[in-house]
Amino acid sequence: MPLPDAFTLRRASTADLDTLVEHRRAMFEDMGYTDQPAMRSMSAKFRVWLLAQMNAGDYLAWLVDAPDGSVAAGAGLWLMDWPPHMVGQGARRGNILNVYAHPDFRRRGLARELMKVALDWCGNNGVDTIILHASPDGRTLYESMGFSPTNEMRLRL
Repeated sequence: MPLPDAFTLRRASTADLDTLVEHRRAMFEDMGYTDQPAMRSMSAKFRVWLLAQMNAGDYLAWLVDAPDGSVAAGAGLWLMDWPPHMVGQGARRGNILNVYAHPDFRRRGLARELMKVALDWCGNNGVDTIILHASPDGRTLYESMGFSPTNEMRLRL
């Protein structure tokens, strides 16, 4: 499904930092995180990290602009250095994160188009293994695009 009429997809730049940080905050809020001091702290730290990663060329992002000029949706691709592995041949893994659509623009195929752009970028640039962490709302989309659960486990100290 292509983008709806008058929506445009573009590569984000460091000029879009505030939007990218806000999308990350809103994404976590939508997943039920309510600790606002923690959210502010995460957002401030993410902004510093994001600027450094974008300047290094290790974080790419795309945004969809709505006809009214607002940013309707966005997604990021973190190019992670990866040791030689039995899964994938590339020296980097693509980690898709911060896939977010503003509530006013959901269910229009924007996230799918953003995912396609990120996956196409990976395919054209030798990134042959892509990972992501799916929210319950995003799982169906990612599975429909070929993503499958893995054996990742987590421990918080």
